[in-house]
Amino acid sequence: MRLRILLVAALLSILLPASPSSAATAIVRDGNTLQLGNVIYRLLEIDAPPVDQLCIDEHADVWTCGIEARAQLTGLIDGKQVRCDDLGIDPMNKKRHIGACKIEGDTTSLSELMIRKGFAVAVDAASSKYQREQGRAMEERQGLWKGCIVEPQHFRSGLKDGPALLGAACRADRDREIREALFPEELVMPAGCNIKGKRAVRARVTGNVGIYHLQACRSYPGLKPDRWFCSEEDAQAAGFRRAYNCRSATKSK
Repeated sequence: MRLRILLVAALLSILLPASPSSAATAIVRDGNTLQLGNVIYRLLEIDAPPVDQLCIDEHADVWTCGIEARAQLTGLIDGKQVRCDDLGIDPMNKKRHIGACKIEGDTTSLSELMIRKGFAVAVDAASSKYQREQGRAMEERQGLWKGCIVEPQHFRSGLKDGPALLGAACRADRDREIREALFPEELVMPAGCNIKGKRAVRARVTGNVGIYHLQACRSYPGLKPDRWFCSEEDAQAAGFRRAYNCRSATKSK
């Protein structure tokens, strides 16, 4: 299903003319999402670890690769103005747009720069150029590829068993231990991201994969989260709805 959506997005980027935007200051939401003004863009043809994803580094230690991916995109932009060609609504989330984004005055897309640094994954429908750049980053053990990861889409889905482990530090004889580290029982809360997400079958009734809980909600204390989110928009983008006992609660700060 996800592959079908990504293929549709890639096809739209070819068939539909891009709507140019004026350059603006970017707010980085994660390693492949940024906001210009009131519009949130998912960077074209890449995926990156969400801020709560963990990876294994080259020393077999756990590290917060999702936070690092966000920091890498922030560092690339470095306060400069960003311009995004708007390729339309993101099929995966109607509140986001797909953007071909570049730093003002630069000729290389942010998507390509993130792949080169090894902190983003080229999606299945990505251009052959992005696939080649990813292959080079893997060979040179850049960024994520120096360690061991699961693809971001599998982390979001909570697929602990089954998906391939990727990276130079992956070891077949330590497969179980690595998966336990990548999907810990107690997921560490990233700084400033205190919204709890819990996968729930009942959420599928409303077309979601889970439910998110704010600090002011009755359900928040004692709840062991499957995900952490920095904002309600991020939680909704990941397919989570607000808990019903939060209807009258104030938004999490």
